[in-house]
Amino acid sequence: MKTVVVVQARMGSSRLPGKVLRSLGGRPVLERMLERLAHAKAPFHTVVATTVDRGDDAIVDLCRALGVDHFRGSRDDLLDRHYRAALERGAEVVVKIPSDCPLIDPAVVDNVLCRFSADPFSFDYVSNLHPATYPDGNDVEVMSITALATAWLHARRPLEREHTTPYLWERPEDFRLANVAWETGKDLSMTHRVTLDYEEDLALIERVFTLLSGHHRVFSVEEVAMLLDERPDVRAINARYAGVNWYRHHLGELRTVGANATRLLEAEP
Repeated sequence: MKTVVVVQARMGSSRLPGKVLRSLGGRPVLERMLERLAHAKAPFHTVVATTVDRGDDAIVDLCRALGVDHFRGSRDDLLDRHYRAALERGAEVVVKIPSDCPLIDPAVVDNVLCRFSADPFSFDYVSNLHPATYPDGNDVEVMSITALATAWLHARRPLEREHTTPYLWERPEDFRLANVAWETGKDLSMTHRVTLDYEEDLALIERVFTLLSGHHRVFSVEEVAMLLDERPDVRAINARYAGVNWYRHHLGELRTVGANATRLLEAEP
């Protein structure tokens, strides 16, 4: 079955504009992430899905320089962007990975894909997010093109279009769902943050990259977690954002996500 990994990326982030092209170890964040994805063992085709906005021409230029496939689509309807990017490339299996996960462990990608592909006719959607257990910044969602097409056709709520997959994981009565928990048995999803939304996130990610990449390029999520435990000064860099994610703004609309899965910023009332 042809698997297509869709990496969503745009320059117009409201919290940290241009974050995907900020420097990480002397190279753009997006390039570093694509380097790590290339070390996954599972066979797949990668496409960077960006927007038709002129501001995202720089992302297209980077993809061309790296020899990476790209697709341009809707700015706000990410469900449409993902679906069309996957459909045009003949995908039977679609993997959604956001570009704000520059330190994603390729072994985590393999783990989630393995769960899905072990019996590709048993599941419509598999992720490591419902519930999340890995340190934040290792997001992997895998779905059949048929399930994604169903969501594309029927999803109406803005959050379903903006976040691509809620139509699927919010309907366990309609879709066959599975979740991959971190094999360590730990849950660091609310305490250890290596996702990229704020300046403090970038500072922490840069520090982690500097401290770990000297040993070998593709360090693991376990090594990242151990570093953050051993170096409270590093973990403190973005500690105020640990556990904060987009769910918080949609709790009234989501059935399967509770307030315990996210938290308010300290500065918020």
